[in-house]
Amino acid sequence: MPVKSKNIDYNDCVIDIRDVYKSFGSLDVLKGVNLKLYNGENLVVLGRSGTGKSVLIKLISRLLEPDKGTIEVLGQNVNAISMKEMQLLRLRIGFSFQNSALYDSMTIRKNLEFPLVRNKRKLTRKEINKEVETVLDAVGLIHTLDQMPSELSGGQRKRVGIARTLILYPDIMLYDEPTAGLDPITCLEINKLINDVQERFKISSIVITHDLACAKMVGDRIVMLLDGRFEREGSFEEIFNTNDDRVKLFYDYNFIE
Repeated sequence: MPVKSKNIDYNDCVIDIRDVYKSFGSLDVLKGVNLKLYNGENLVVLGRSGTGKSVLIKLISRLLEPDKGTIEVLGQNVNAISMKEMQLLRLRIGFSFQNSALYDSMTIRKNLEFPLVRNKRKLTRKEINKEVETVLDAVGLIHTLDQMPSELSGGQRKRVGIARTLILYPDIMLYDEPTAGLDPITCLEINKLINDVQERFKISSIVITHDLACAKMVGDRIVMLLDGRFEREGSFEEIFNTNDDRVKLFYDYNFIE
């Protein structure tokens, strides 16, 4: 079992996906996938666009329902609990979206306060300010407190989006293409931030990507989605040590040393 972080507990499974199928009409996207995420682990899910990587995140958060199979998150079967219970569970799951999902009409401060005030109504103004400043400092953007999202670069907006997710101190982070649309230097900064978040906040993460530089830098373990199933698992080197043309073409197209 490849290990990058010293904090992974391979006896503690925080997400357990078993024999999950998902189709859209006649299109079979997931064909019996099995996957575990362990406590403290950064797990990278690799695959070409359209292979079902983002569908997986939506199934985990119950934004979609599987056609068949079981998904357990933090010990709860997400498709067997009530919607009220699911809403509480979602507070323990952080989502980092491709577009950062910031409110353009709010300052960075107000963007971060929004989920905090909505979910923790008894906090004082001093406590709110402290939480906002703590997470912004964690992503290196404390100086942007009173700026608008439009004043920030794409990479900075991505960082603020991660900070807004961290403000509720989730147990699990789900990153959907965290480096999409960013220049190479900013990609490296986001990759480093994902690792820093893992260590500082003791978070378990699934990183959905087709960016091999991201996968190599952040993945404690990597799985590759091929033809609707996870057919390869291991370290970066183990994943690509193969004569499988599907994997070799993916590497040749995407990865540049």
